[in-house]
Amino acid sequence: MNTTTAFRATPAAARPDVIDALLTLKSREEAEAFLADLCTPGEIRALSERWLVARLLDGGELSYREIAERADASTATVVRVARFLKDMPYQGYRRVLDRLKRQK
Repeated sequence: MNTTTAFRATPAAARPDVIDALLTLKSREEAEAFLADLCTPGEIRALSERWLVARLLDGGELSYREIAERADASTATVVRVARFLKDMPYQGYRRVLDRLKRQK
């Protein structure tokens, strides 16, 4: 069997495959190793920055400017994350933040 037919052949079509791969990870160590292989250090930093911004926004105690300074992010990033946290239909940030709160 040709292995290229076992997965989606274009980057855009491969997105579900990436999600499936993430769902197989069973530990923090596995996730760190997979992200290190999959992403550049800059991409990991960008993901981490957005996640920190989401957590700081969820805390509700800081201004956008203060969050940008603490996260070493642009105010545009803070605004974008805030929009996705509050208004966008995906609610991915909200879902994960709420689950993490319930785990504590």
